[in-house]
Amino acid sequence: MESLTSDLIALLALTAMEIVLGIDNIVFIVLLAGRLPESKQPRARRLGLLAALGTRILLLLTINWVLKATFPLFTFSDATGLPAAFFVTWQSVNEISLRDLILLTGGLFLIAKSVHEIHQKIEGEEDAQGKREAVSI
Repeated sequence: MESLTSDLIALLALTAMEIVLGIDNIVFIVLLAGRLPESKQPRARRLGLLAALGTRILLLLTINWVLKATFPLFTFSDATGLPAAFFVTWQSVNEISLRDLILLTGGLFLIAKSVHEIHQKIEGEEDAQGKREAVSI
């Protein structure tokens, strides 16, 4: 019974995350498609949603493999030249695995893309004559 409760909680948490990420995908795709000419926007939204769906299914199928990819590829002490004794209390931080690199790359991409989108929204976009559109929220 305890296992069933734990599994149901995990399923609910995963479902909630999928809903939030789905909404995030929709917002992201609408923002990017909004830059296209009006006639191309519906096709761009459909292709974006199909790509998001395909990526999500692929990631769900490989999540178990990614979570188990904890074998250290390299250590900070080797990469930076810092003495290994510096990382004695943080041994898990010293060892970098494939899972860590995947999560770091994904996080950095999201941060960079968010900053880029916010910057474009605040600065406005230039038209053919070099004039900027007024910013509206």
